[in-house]
Amino acid sequence: MRSRDDRGQAYTLEAVVAAIVLLTAVAFALQVTIVTPLSASTSSQHIEGQQRAVAQGVLASAAEDGSLEAAVLYWNETGQRFHNTAGQGFYTDDPPDNEFGQKLEQAFTQEGIAYNVIVRYQSTTGTINQETMVLQGTPSDNAISATRTISLTNDTRIVNEDGTRNETTVAEADLYIRNGPPPQLEPNSDGLYNIVVVEVVAWRI
Repeated sequence: MRSRDDRGQAYTLEAVVAAIVLLTAVAFALQVTIVTPLSASTSSQHIEGQQRAVAQGVLASAAEDGSLEAAVLYWNETGQRFHNTAGQGFYTDDPPDNEFGQKLEQAFTQEGIAYNVIVRYQSTTGTINQETMVLQGTPSDNAISATRTISLTNDTRIVNEDGTRNETTVAEADLYIRNGPPPQLEPNSDGLYNIVVVEVVAWRI
């Protein structure tokens, strides 16, 4: 009887040990399943945060030294497109050939990061229109976005191909940005021509 009892106890102990091993394996598998995506997500968020900070820095720097405004007004009136662009009217493989373009190249192109640049403005009818400055493709799911707002006054002059200012002002030019100050402002109050929002969308290739 004792032999049978011993064997019974041994079987019971084996079953308990096997159950513990199985539960441990399941718990470990669940931890792996849960931790891996979270770790990848955290890493991805960190990279996206860095890219957003870089884009914001580029826009802030360009706004401060005037190269952002110059890029917005780097306009070929005759061809009705940005200077030195093909028939589509925007830059694709290469950045704009001006100071703002140099900042974009240093921050993104040299790091293997693609980007689009969109200029949004208010039309005379009050609608928000946009003009594409740079188009390098369709943003990925992990793309980041940064914006900067600049104000243009009636006496702001457009920019020639060589980067110098033209004698023609935005109020006189045949420009893609039409006069349409926000509703809370009286038309042309304080010489305001328009408020422009420049957006940079960037993603790793």
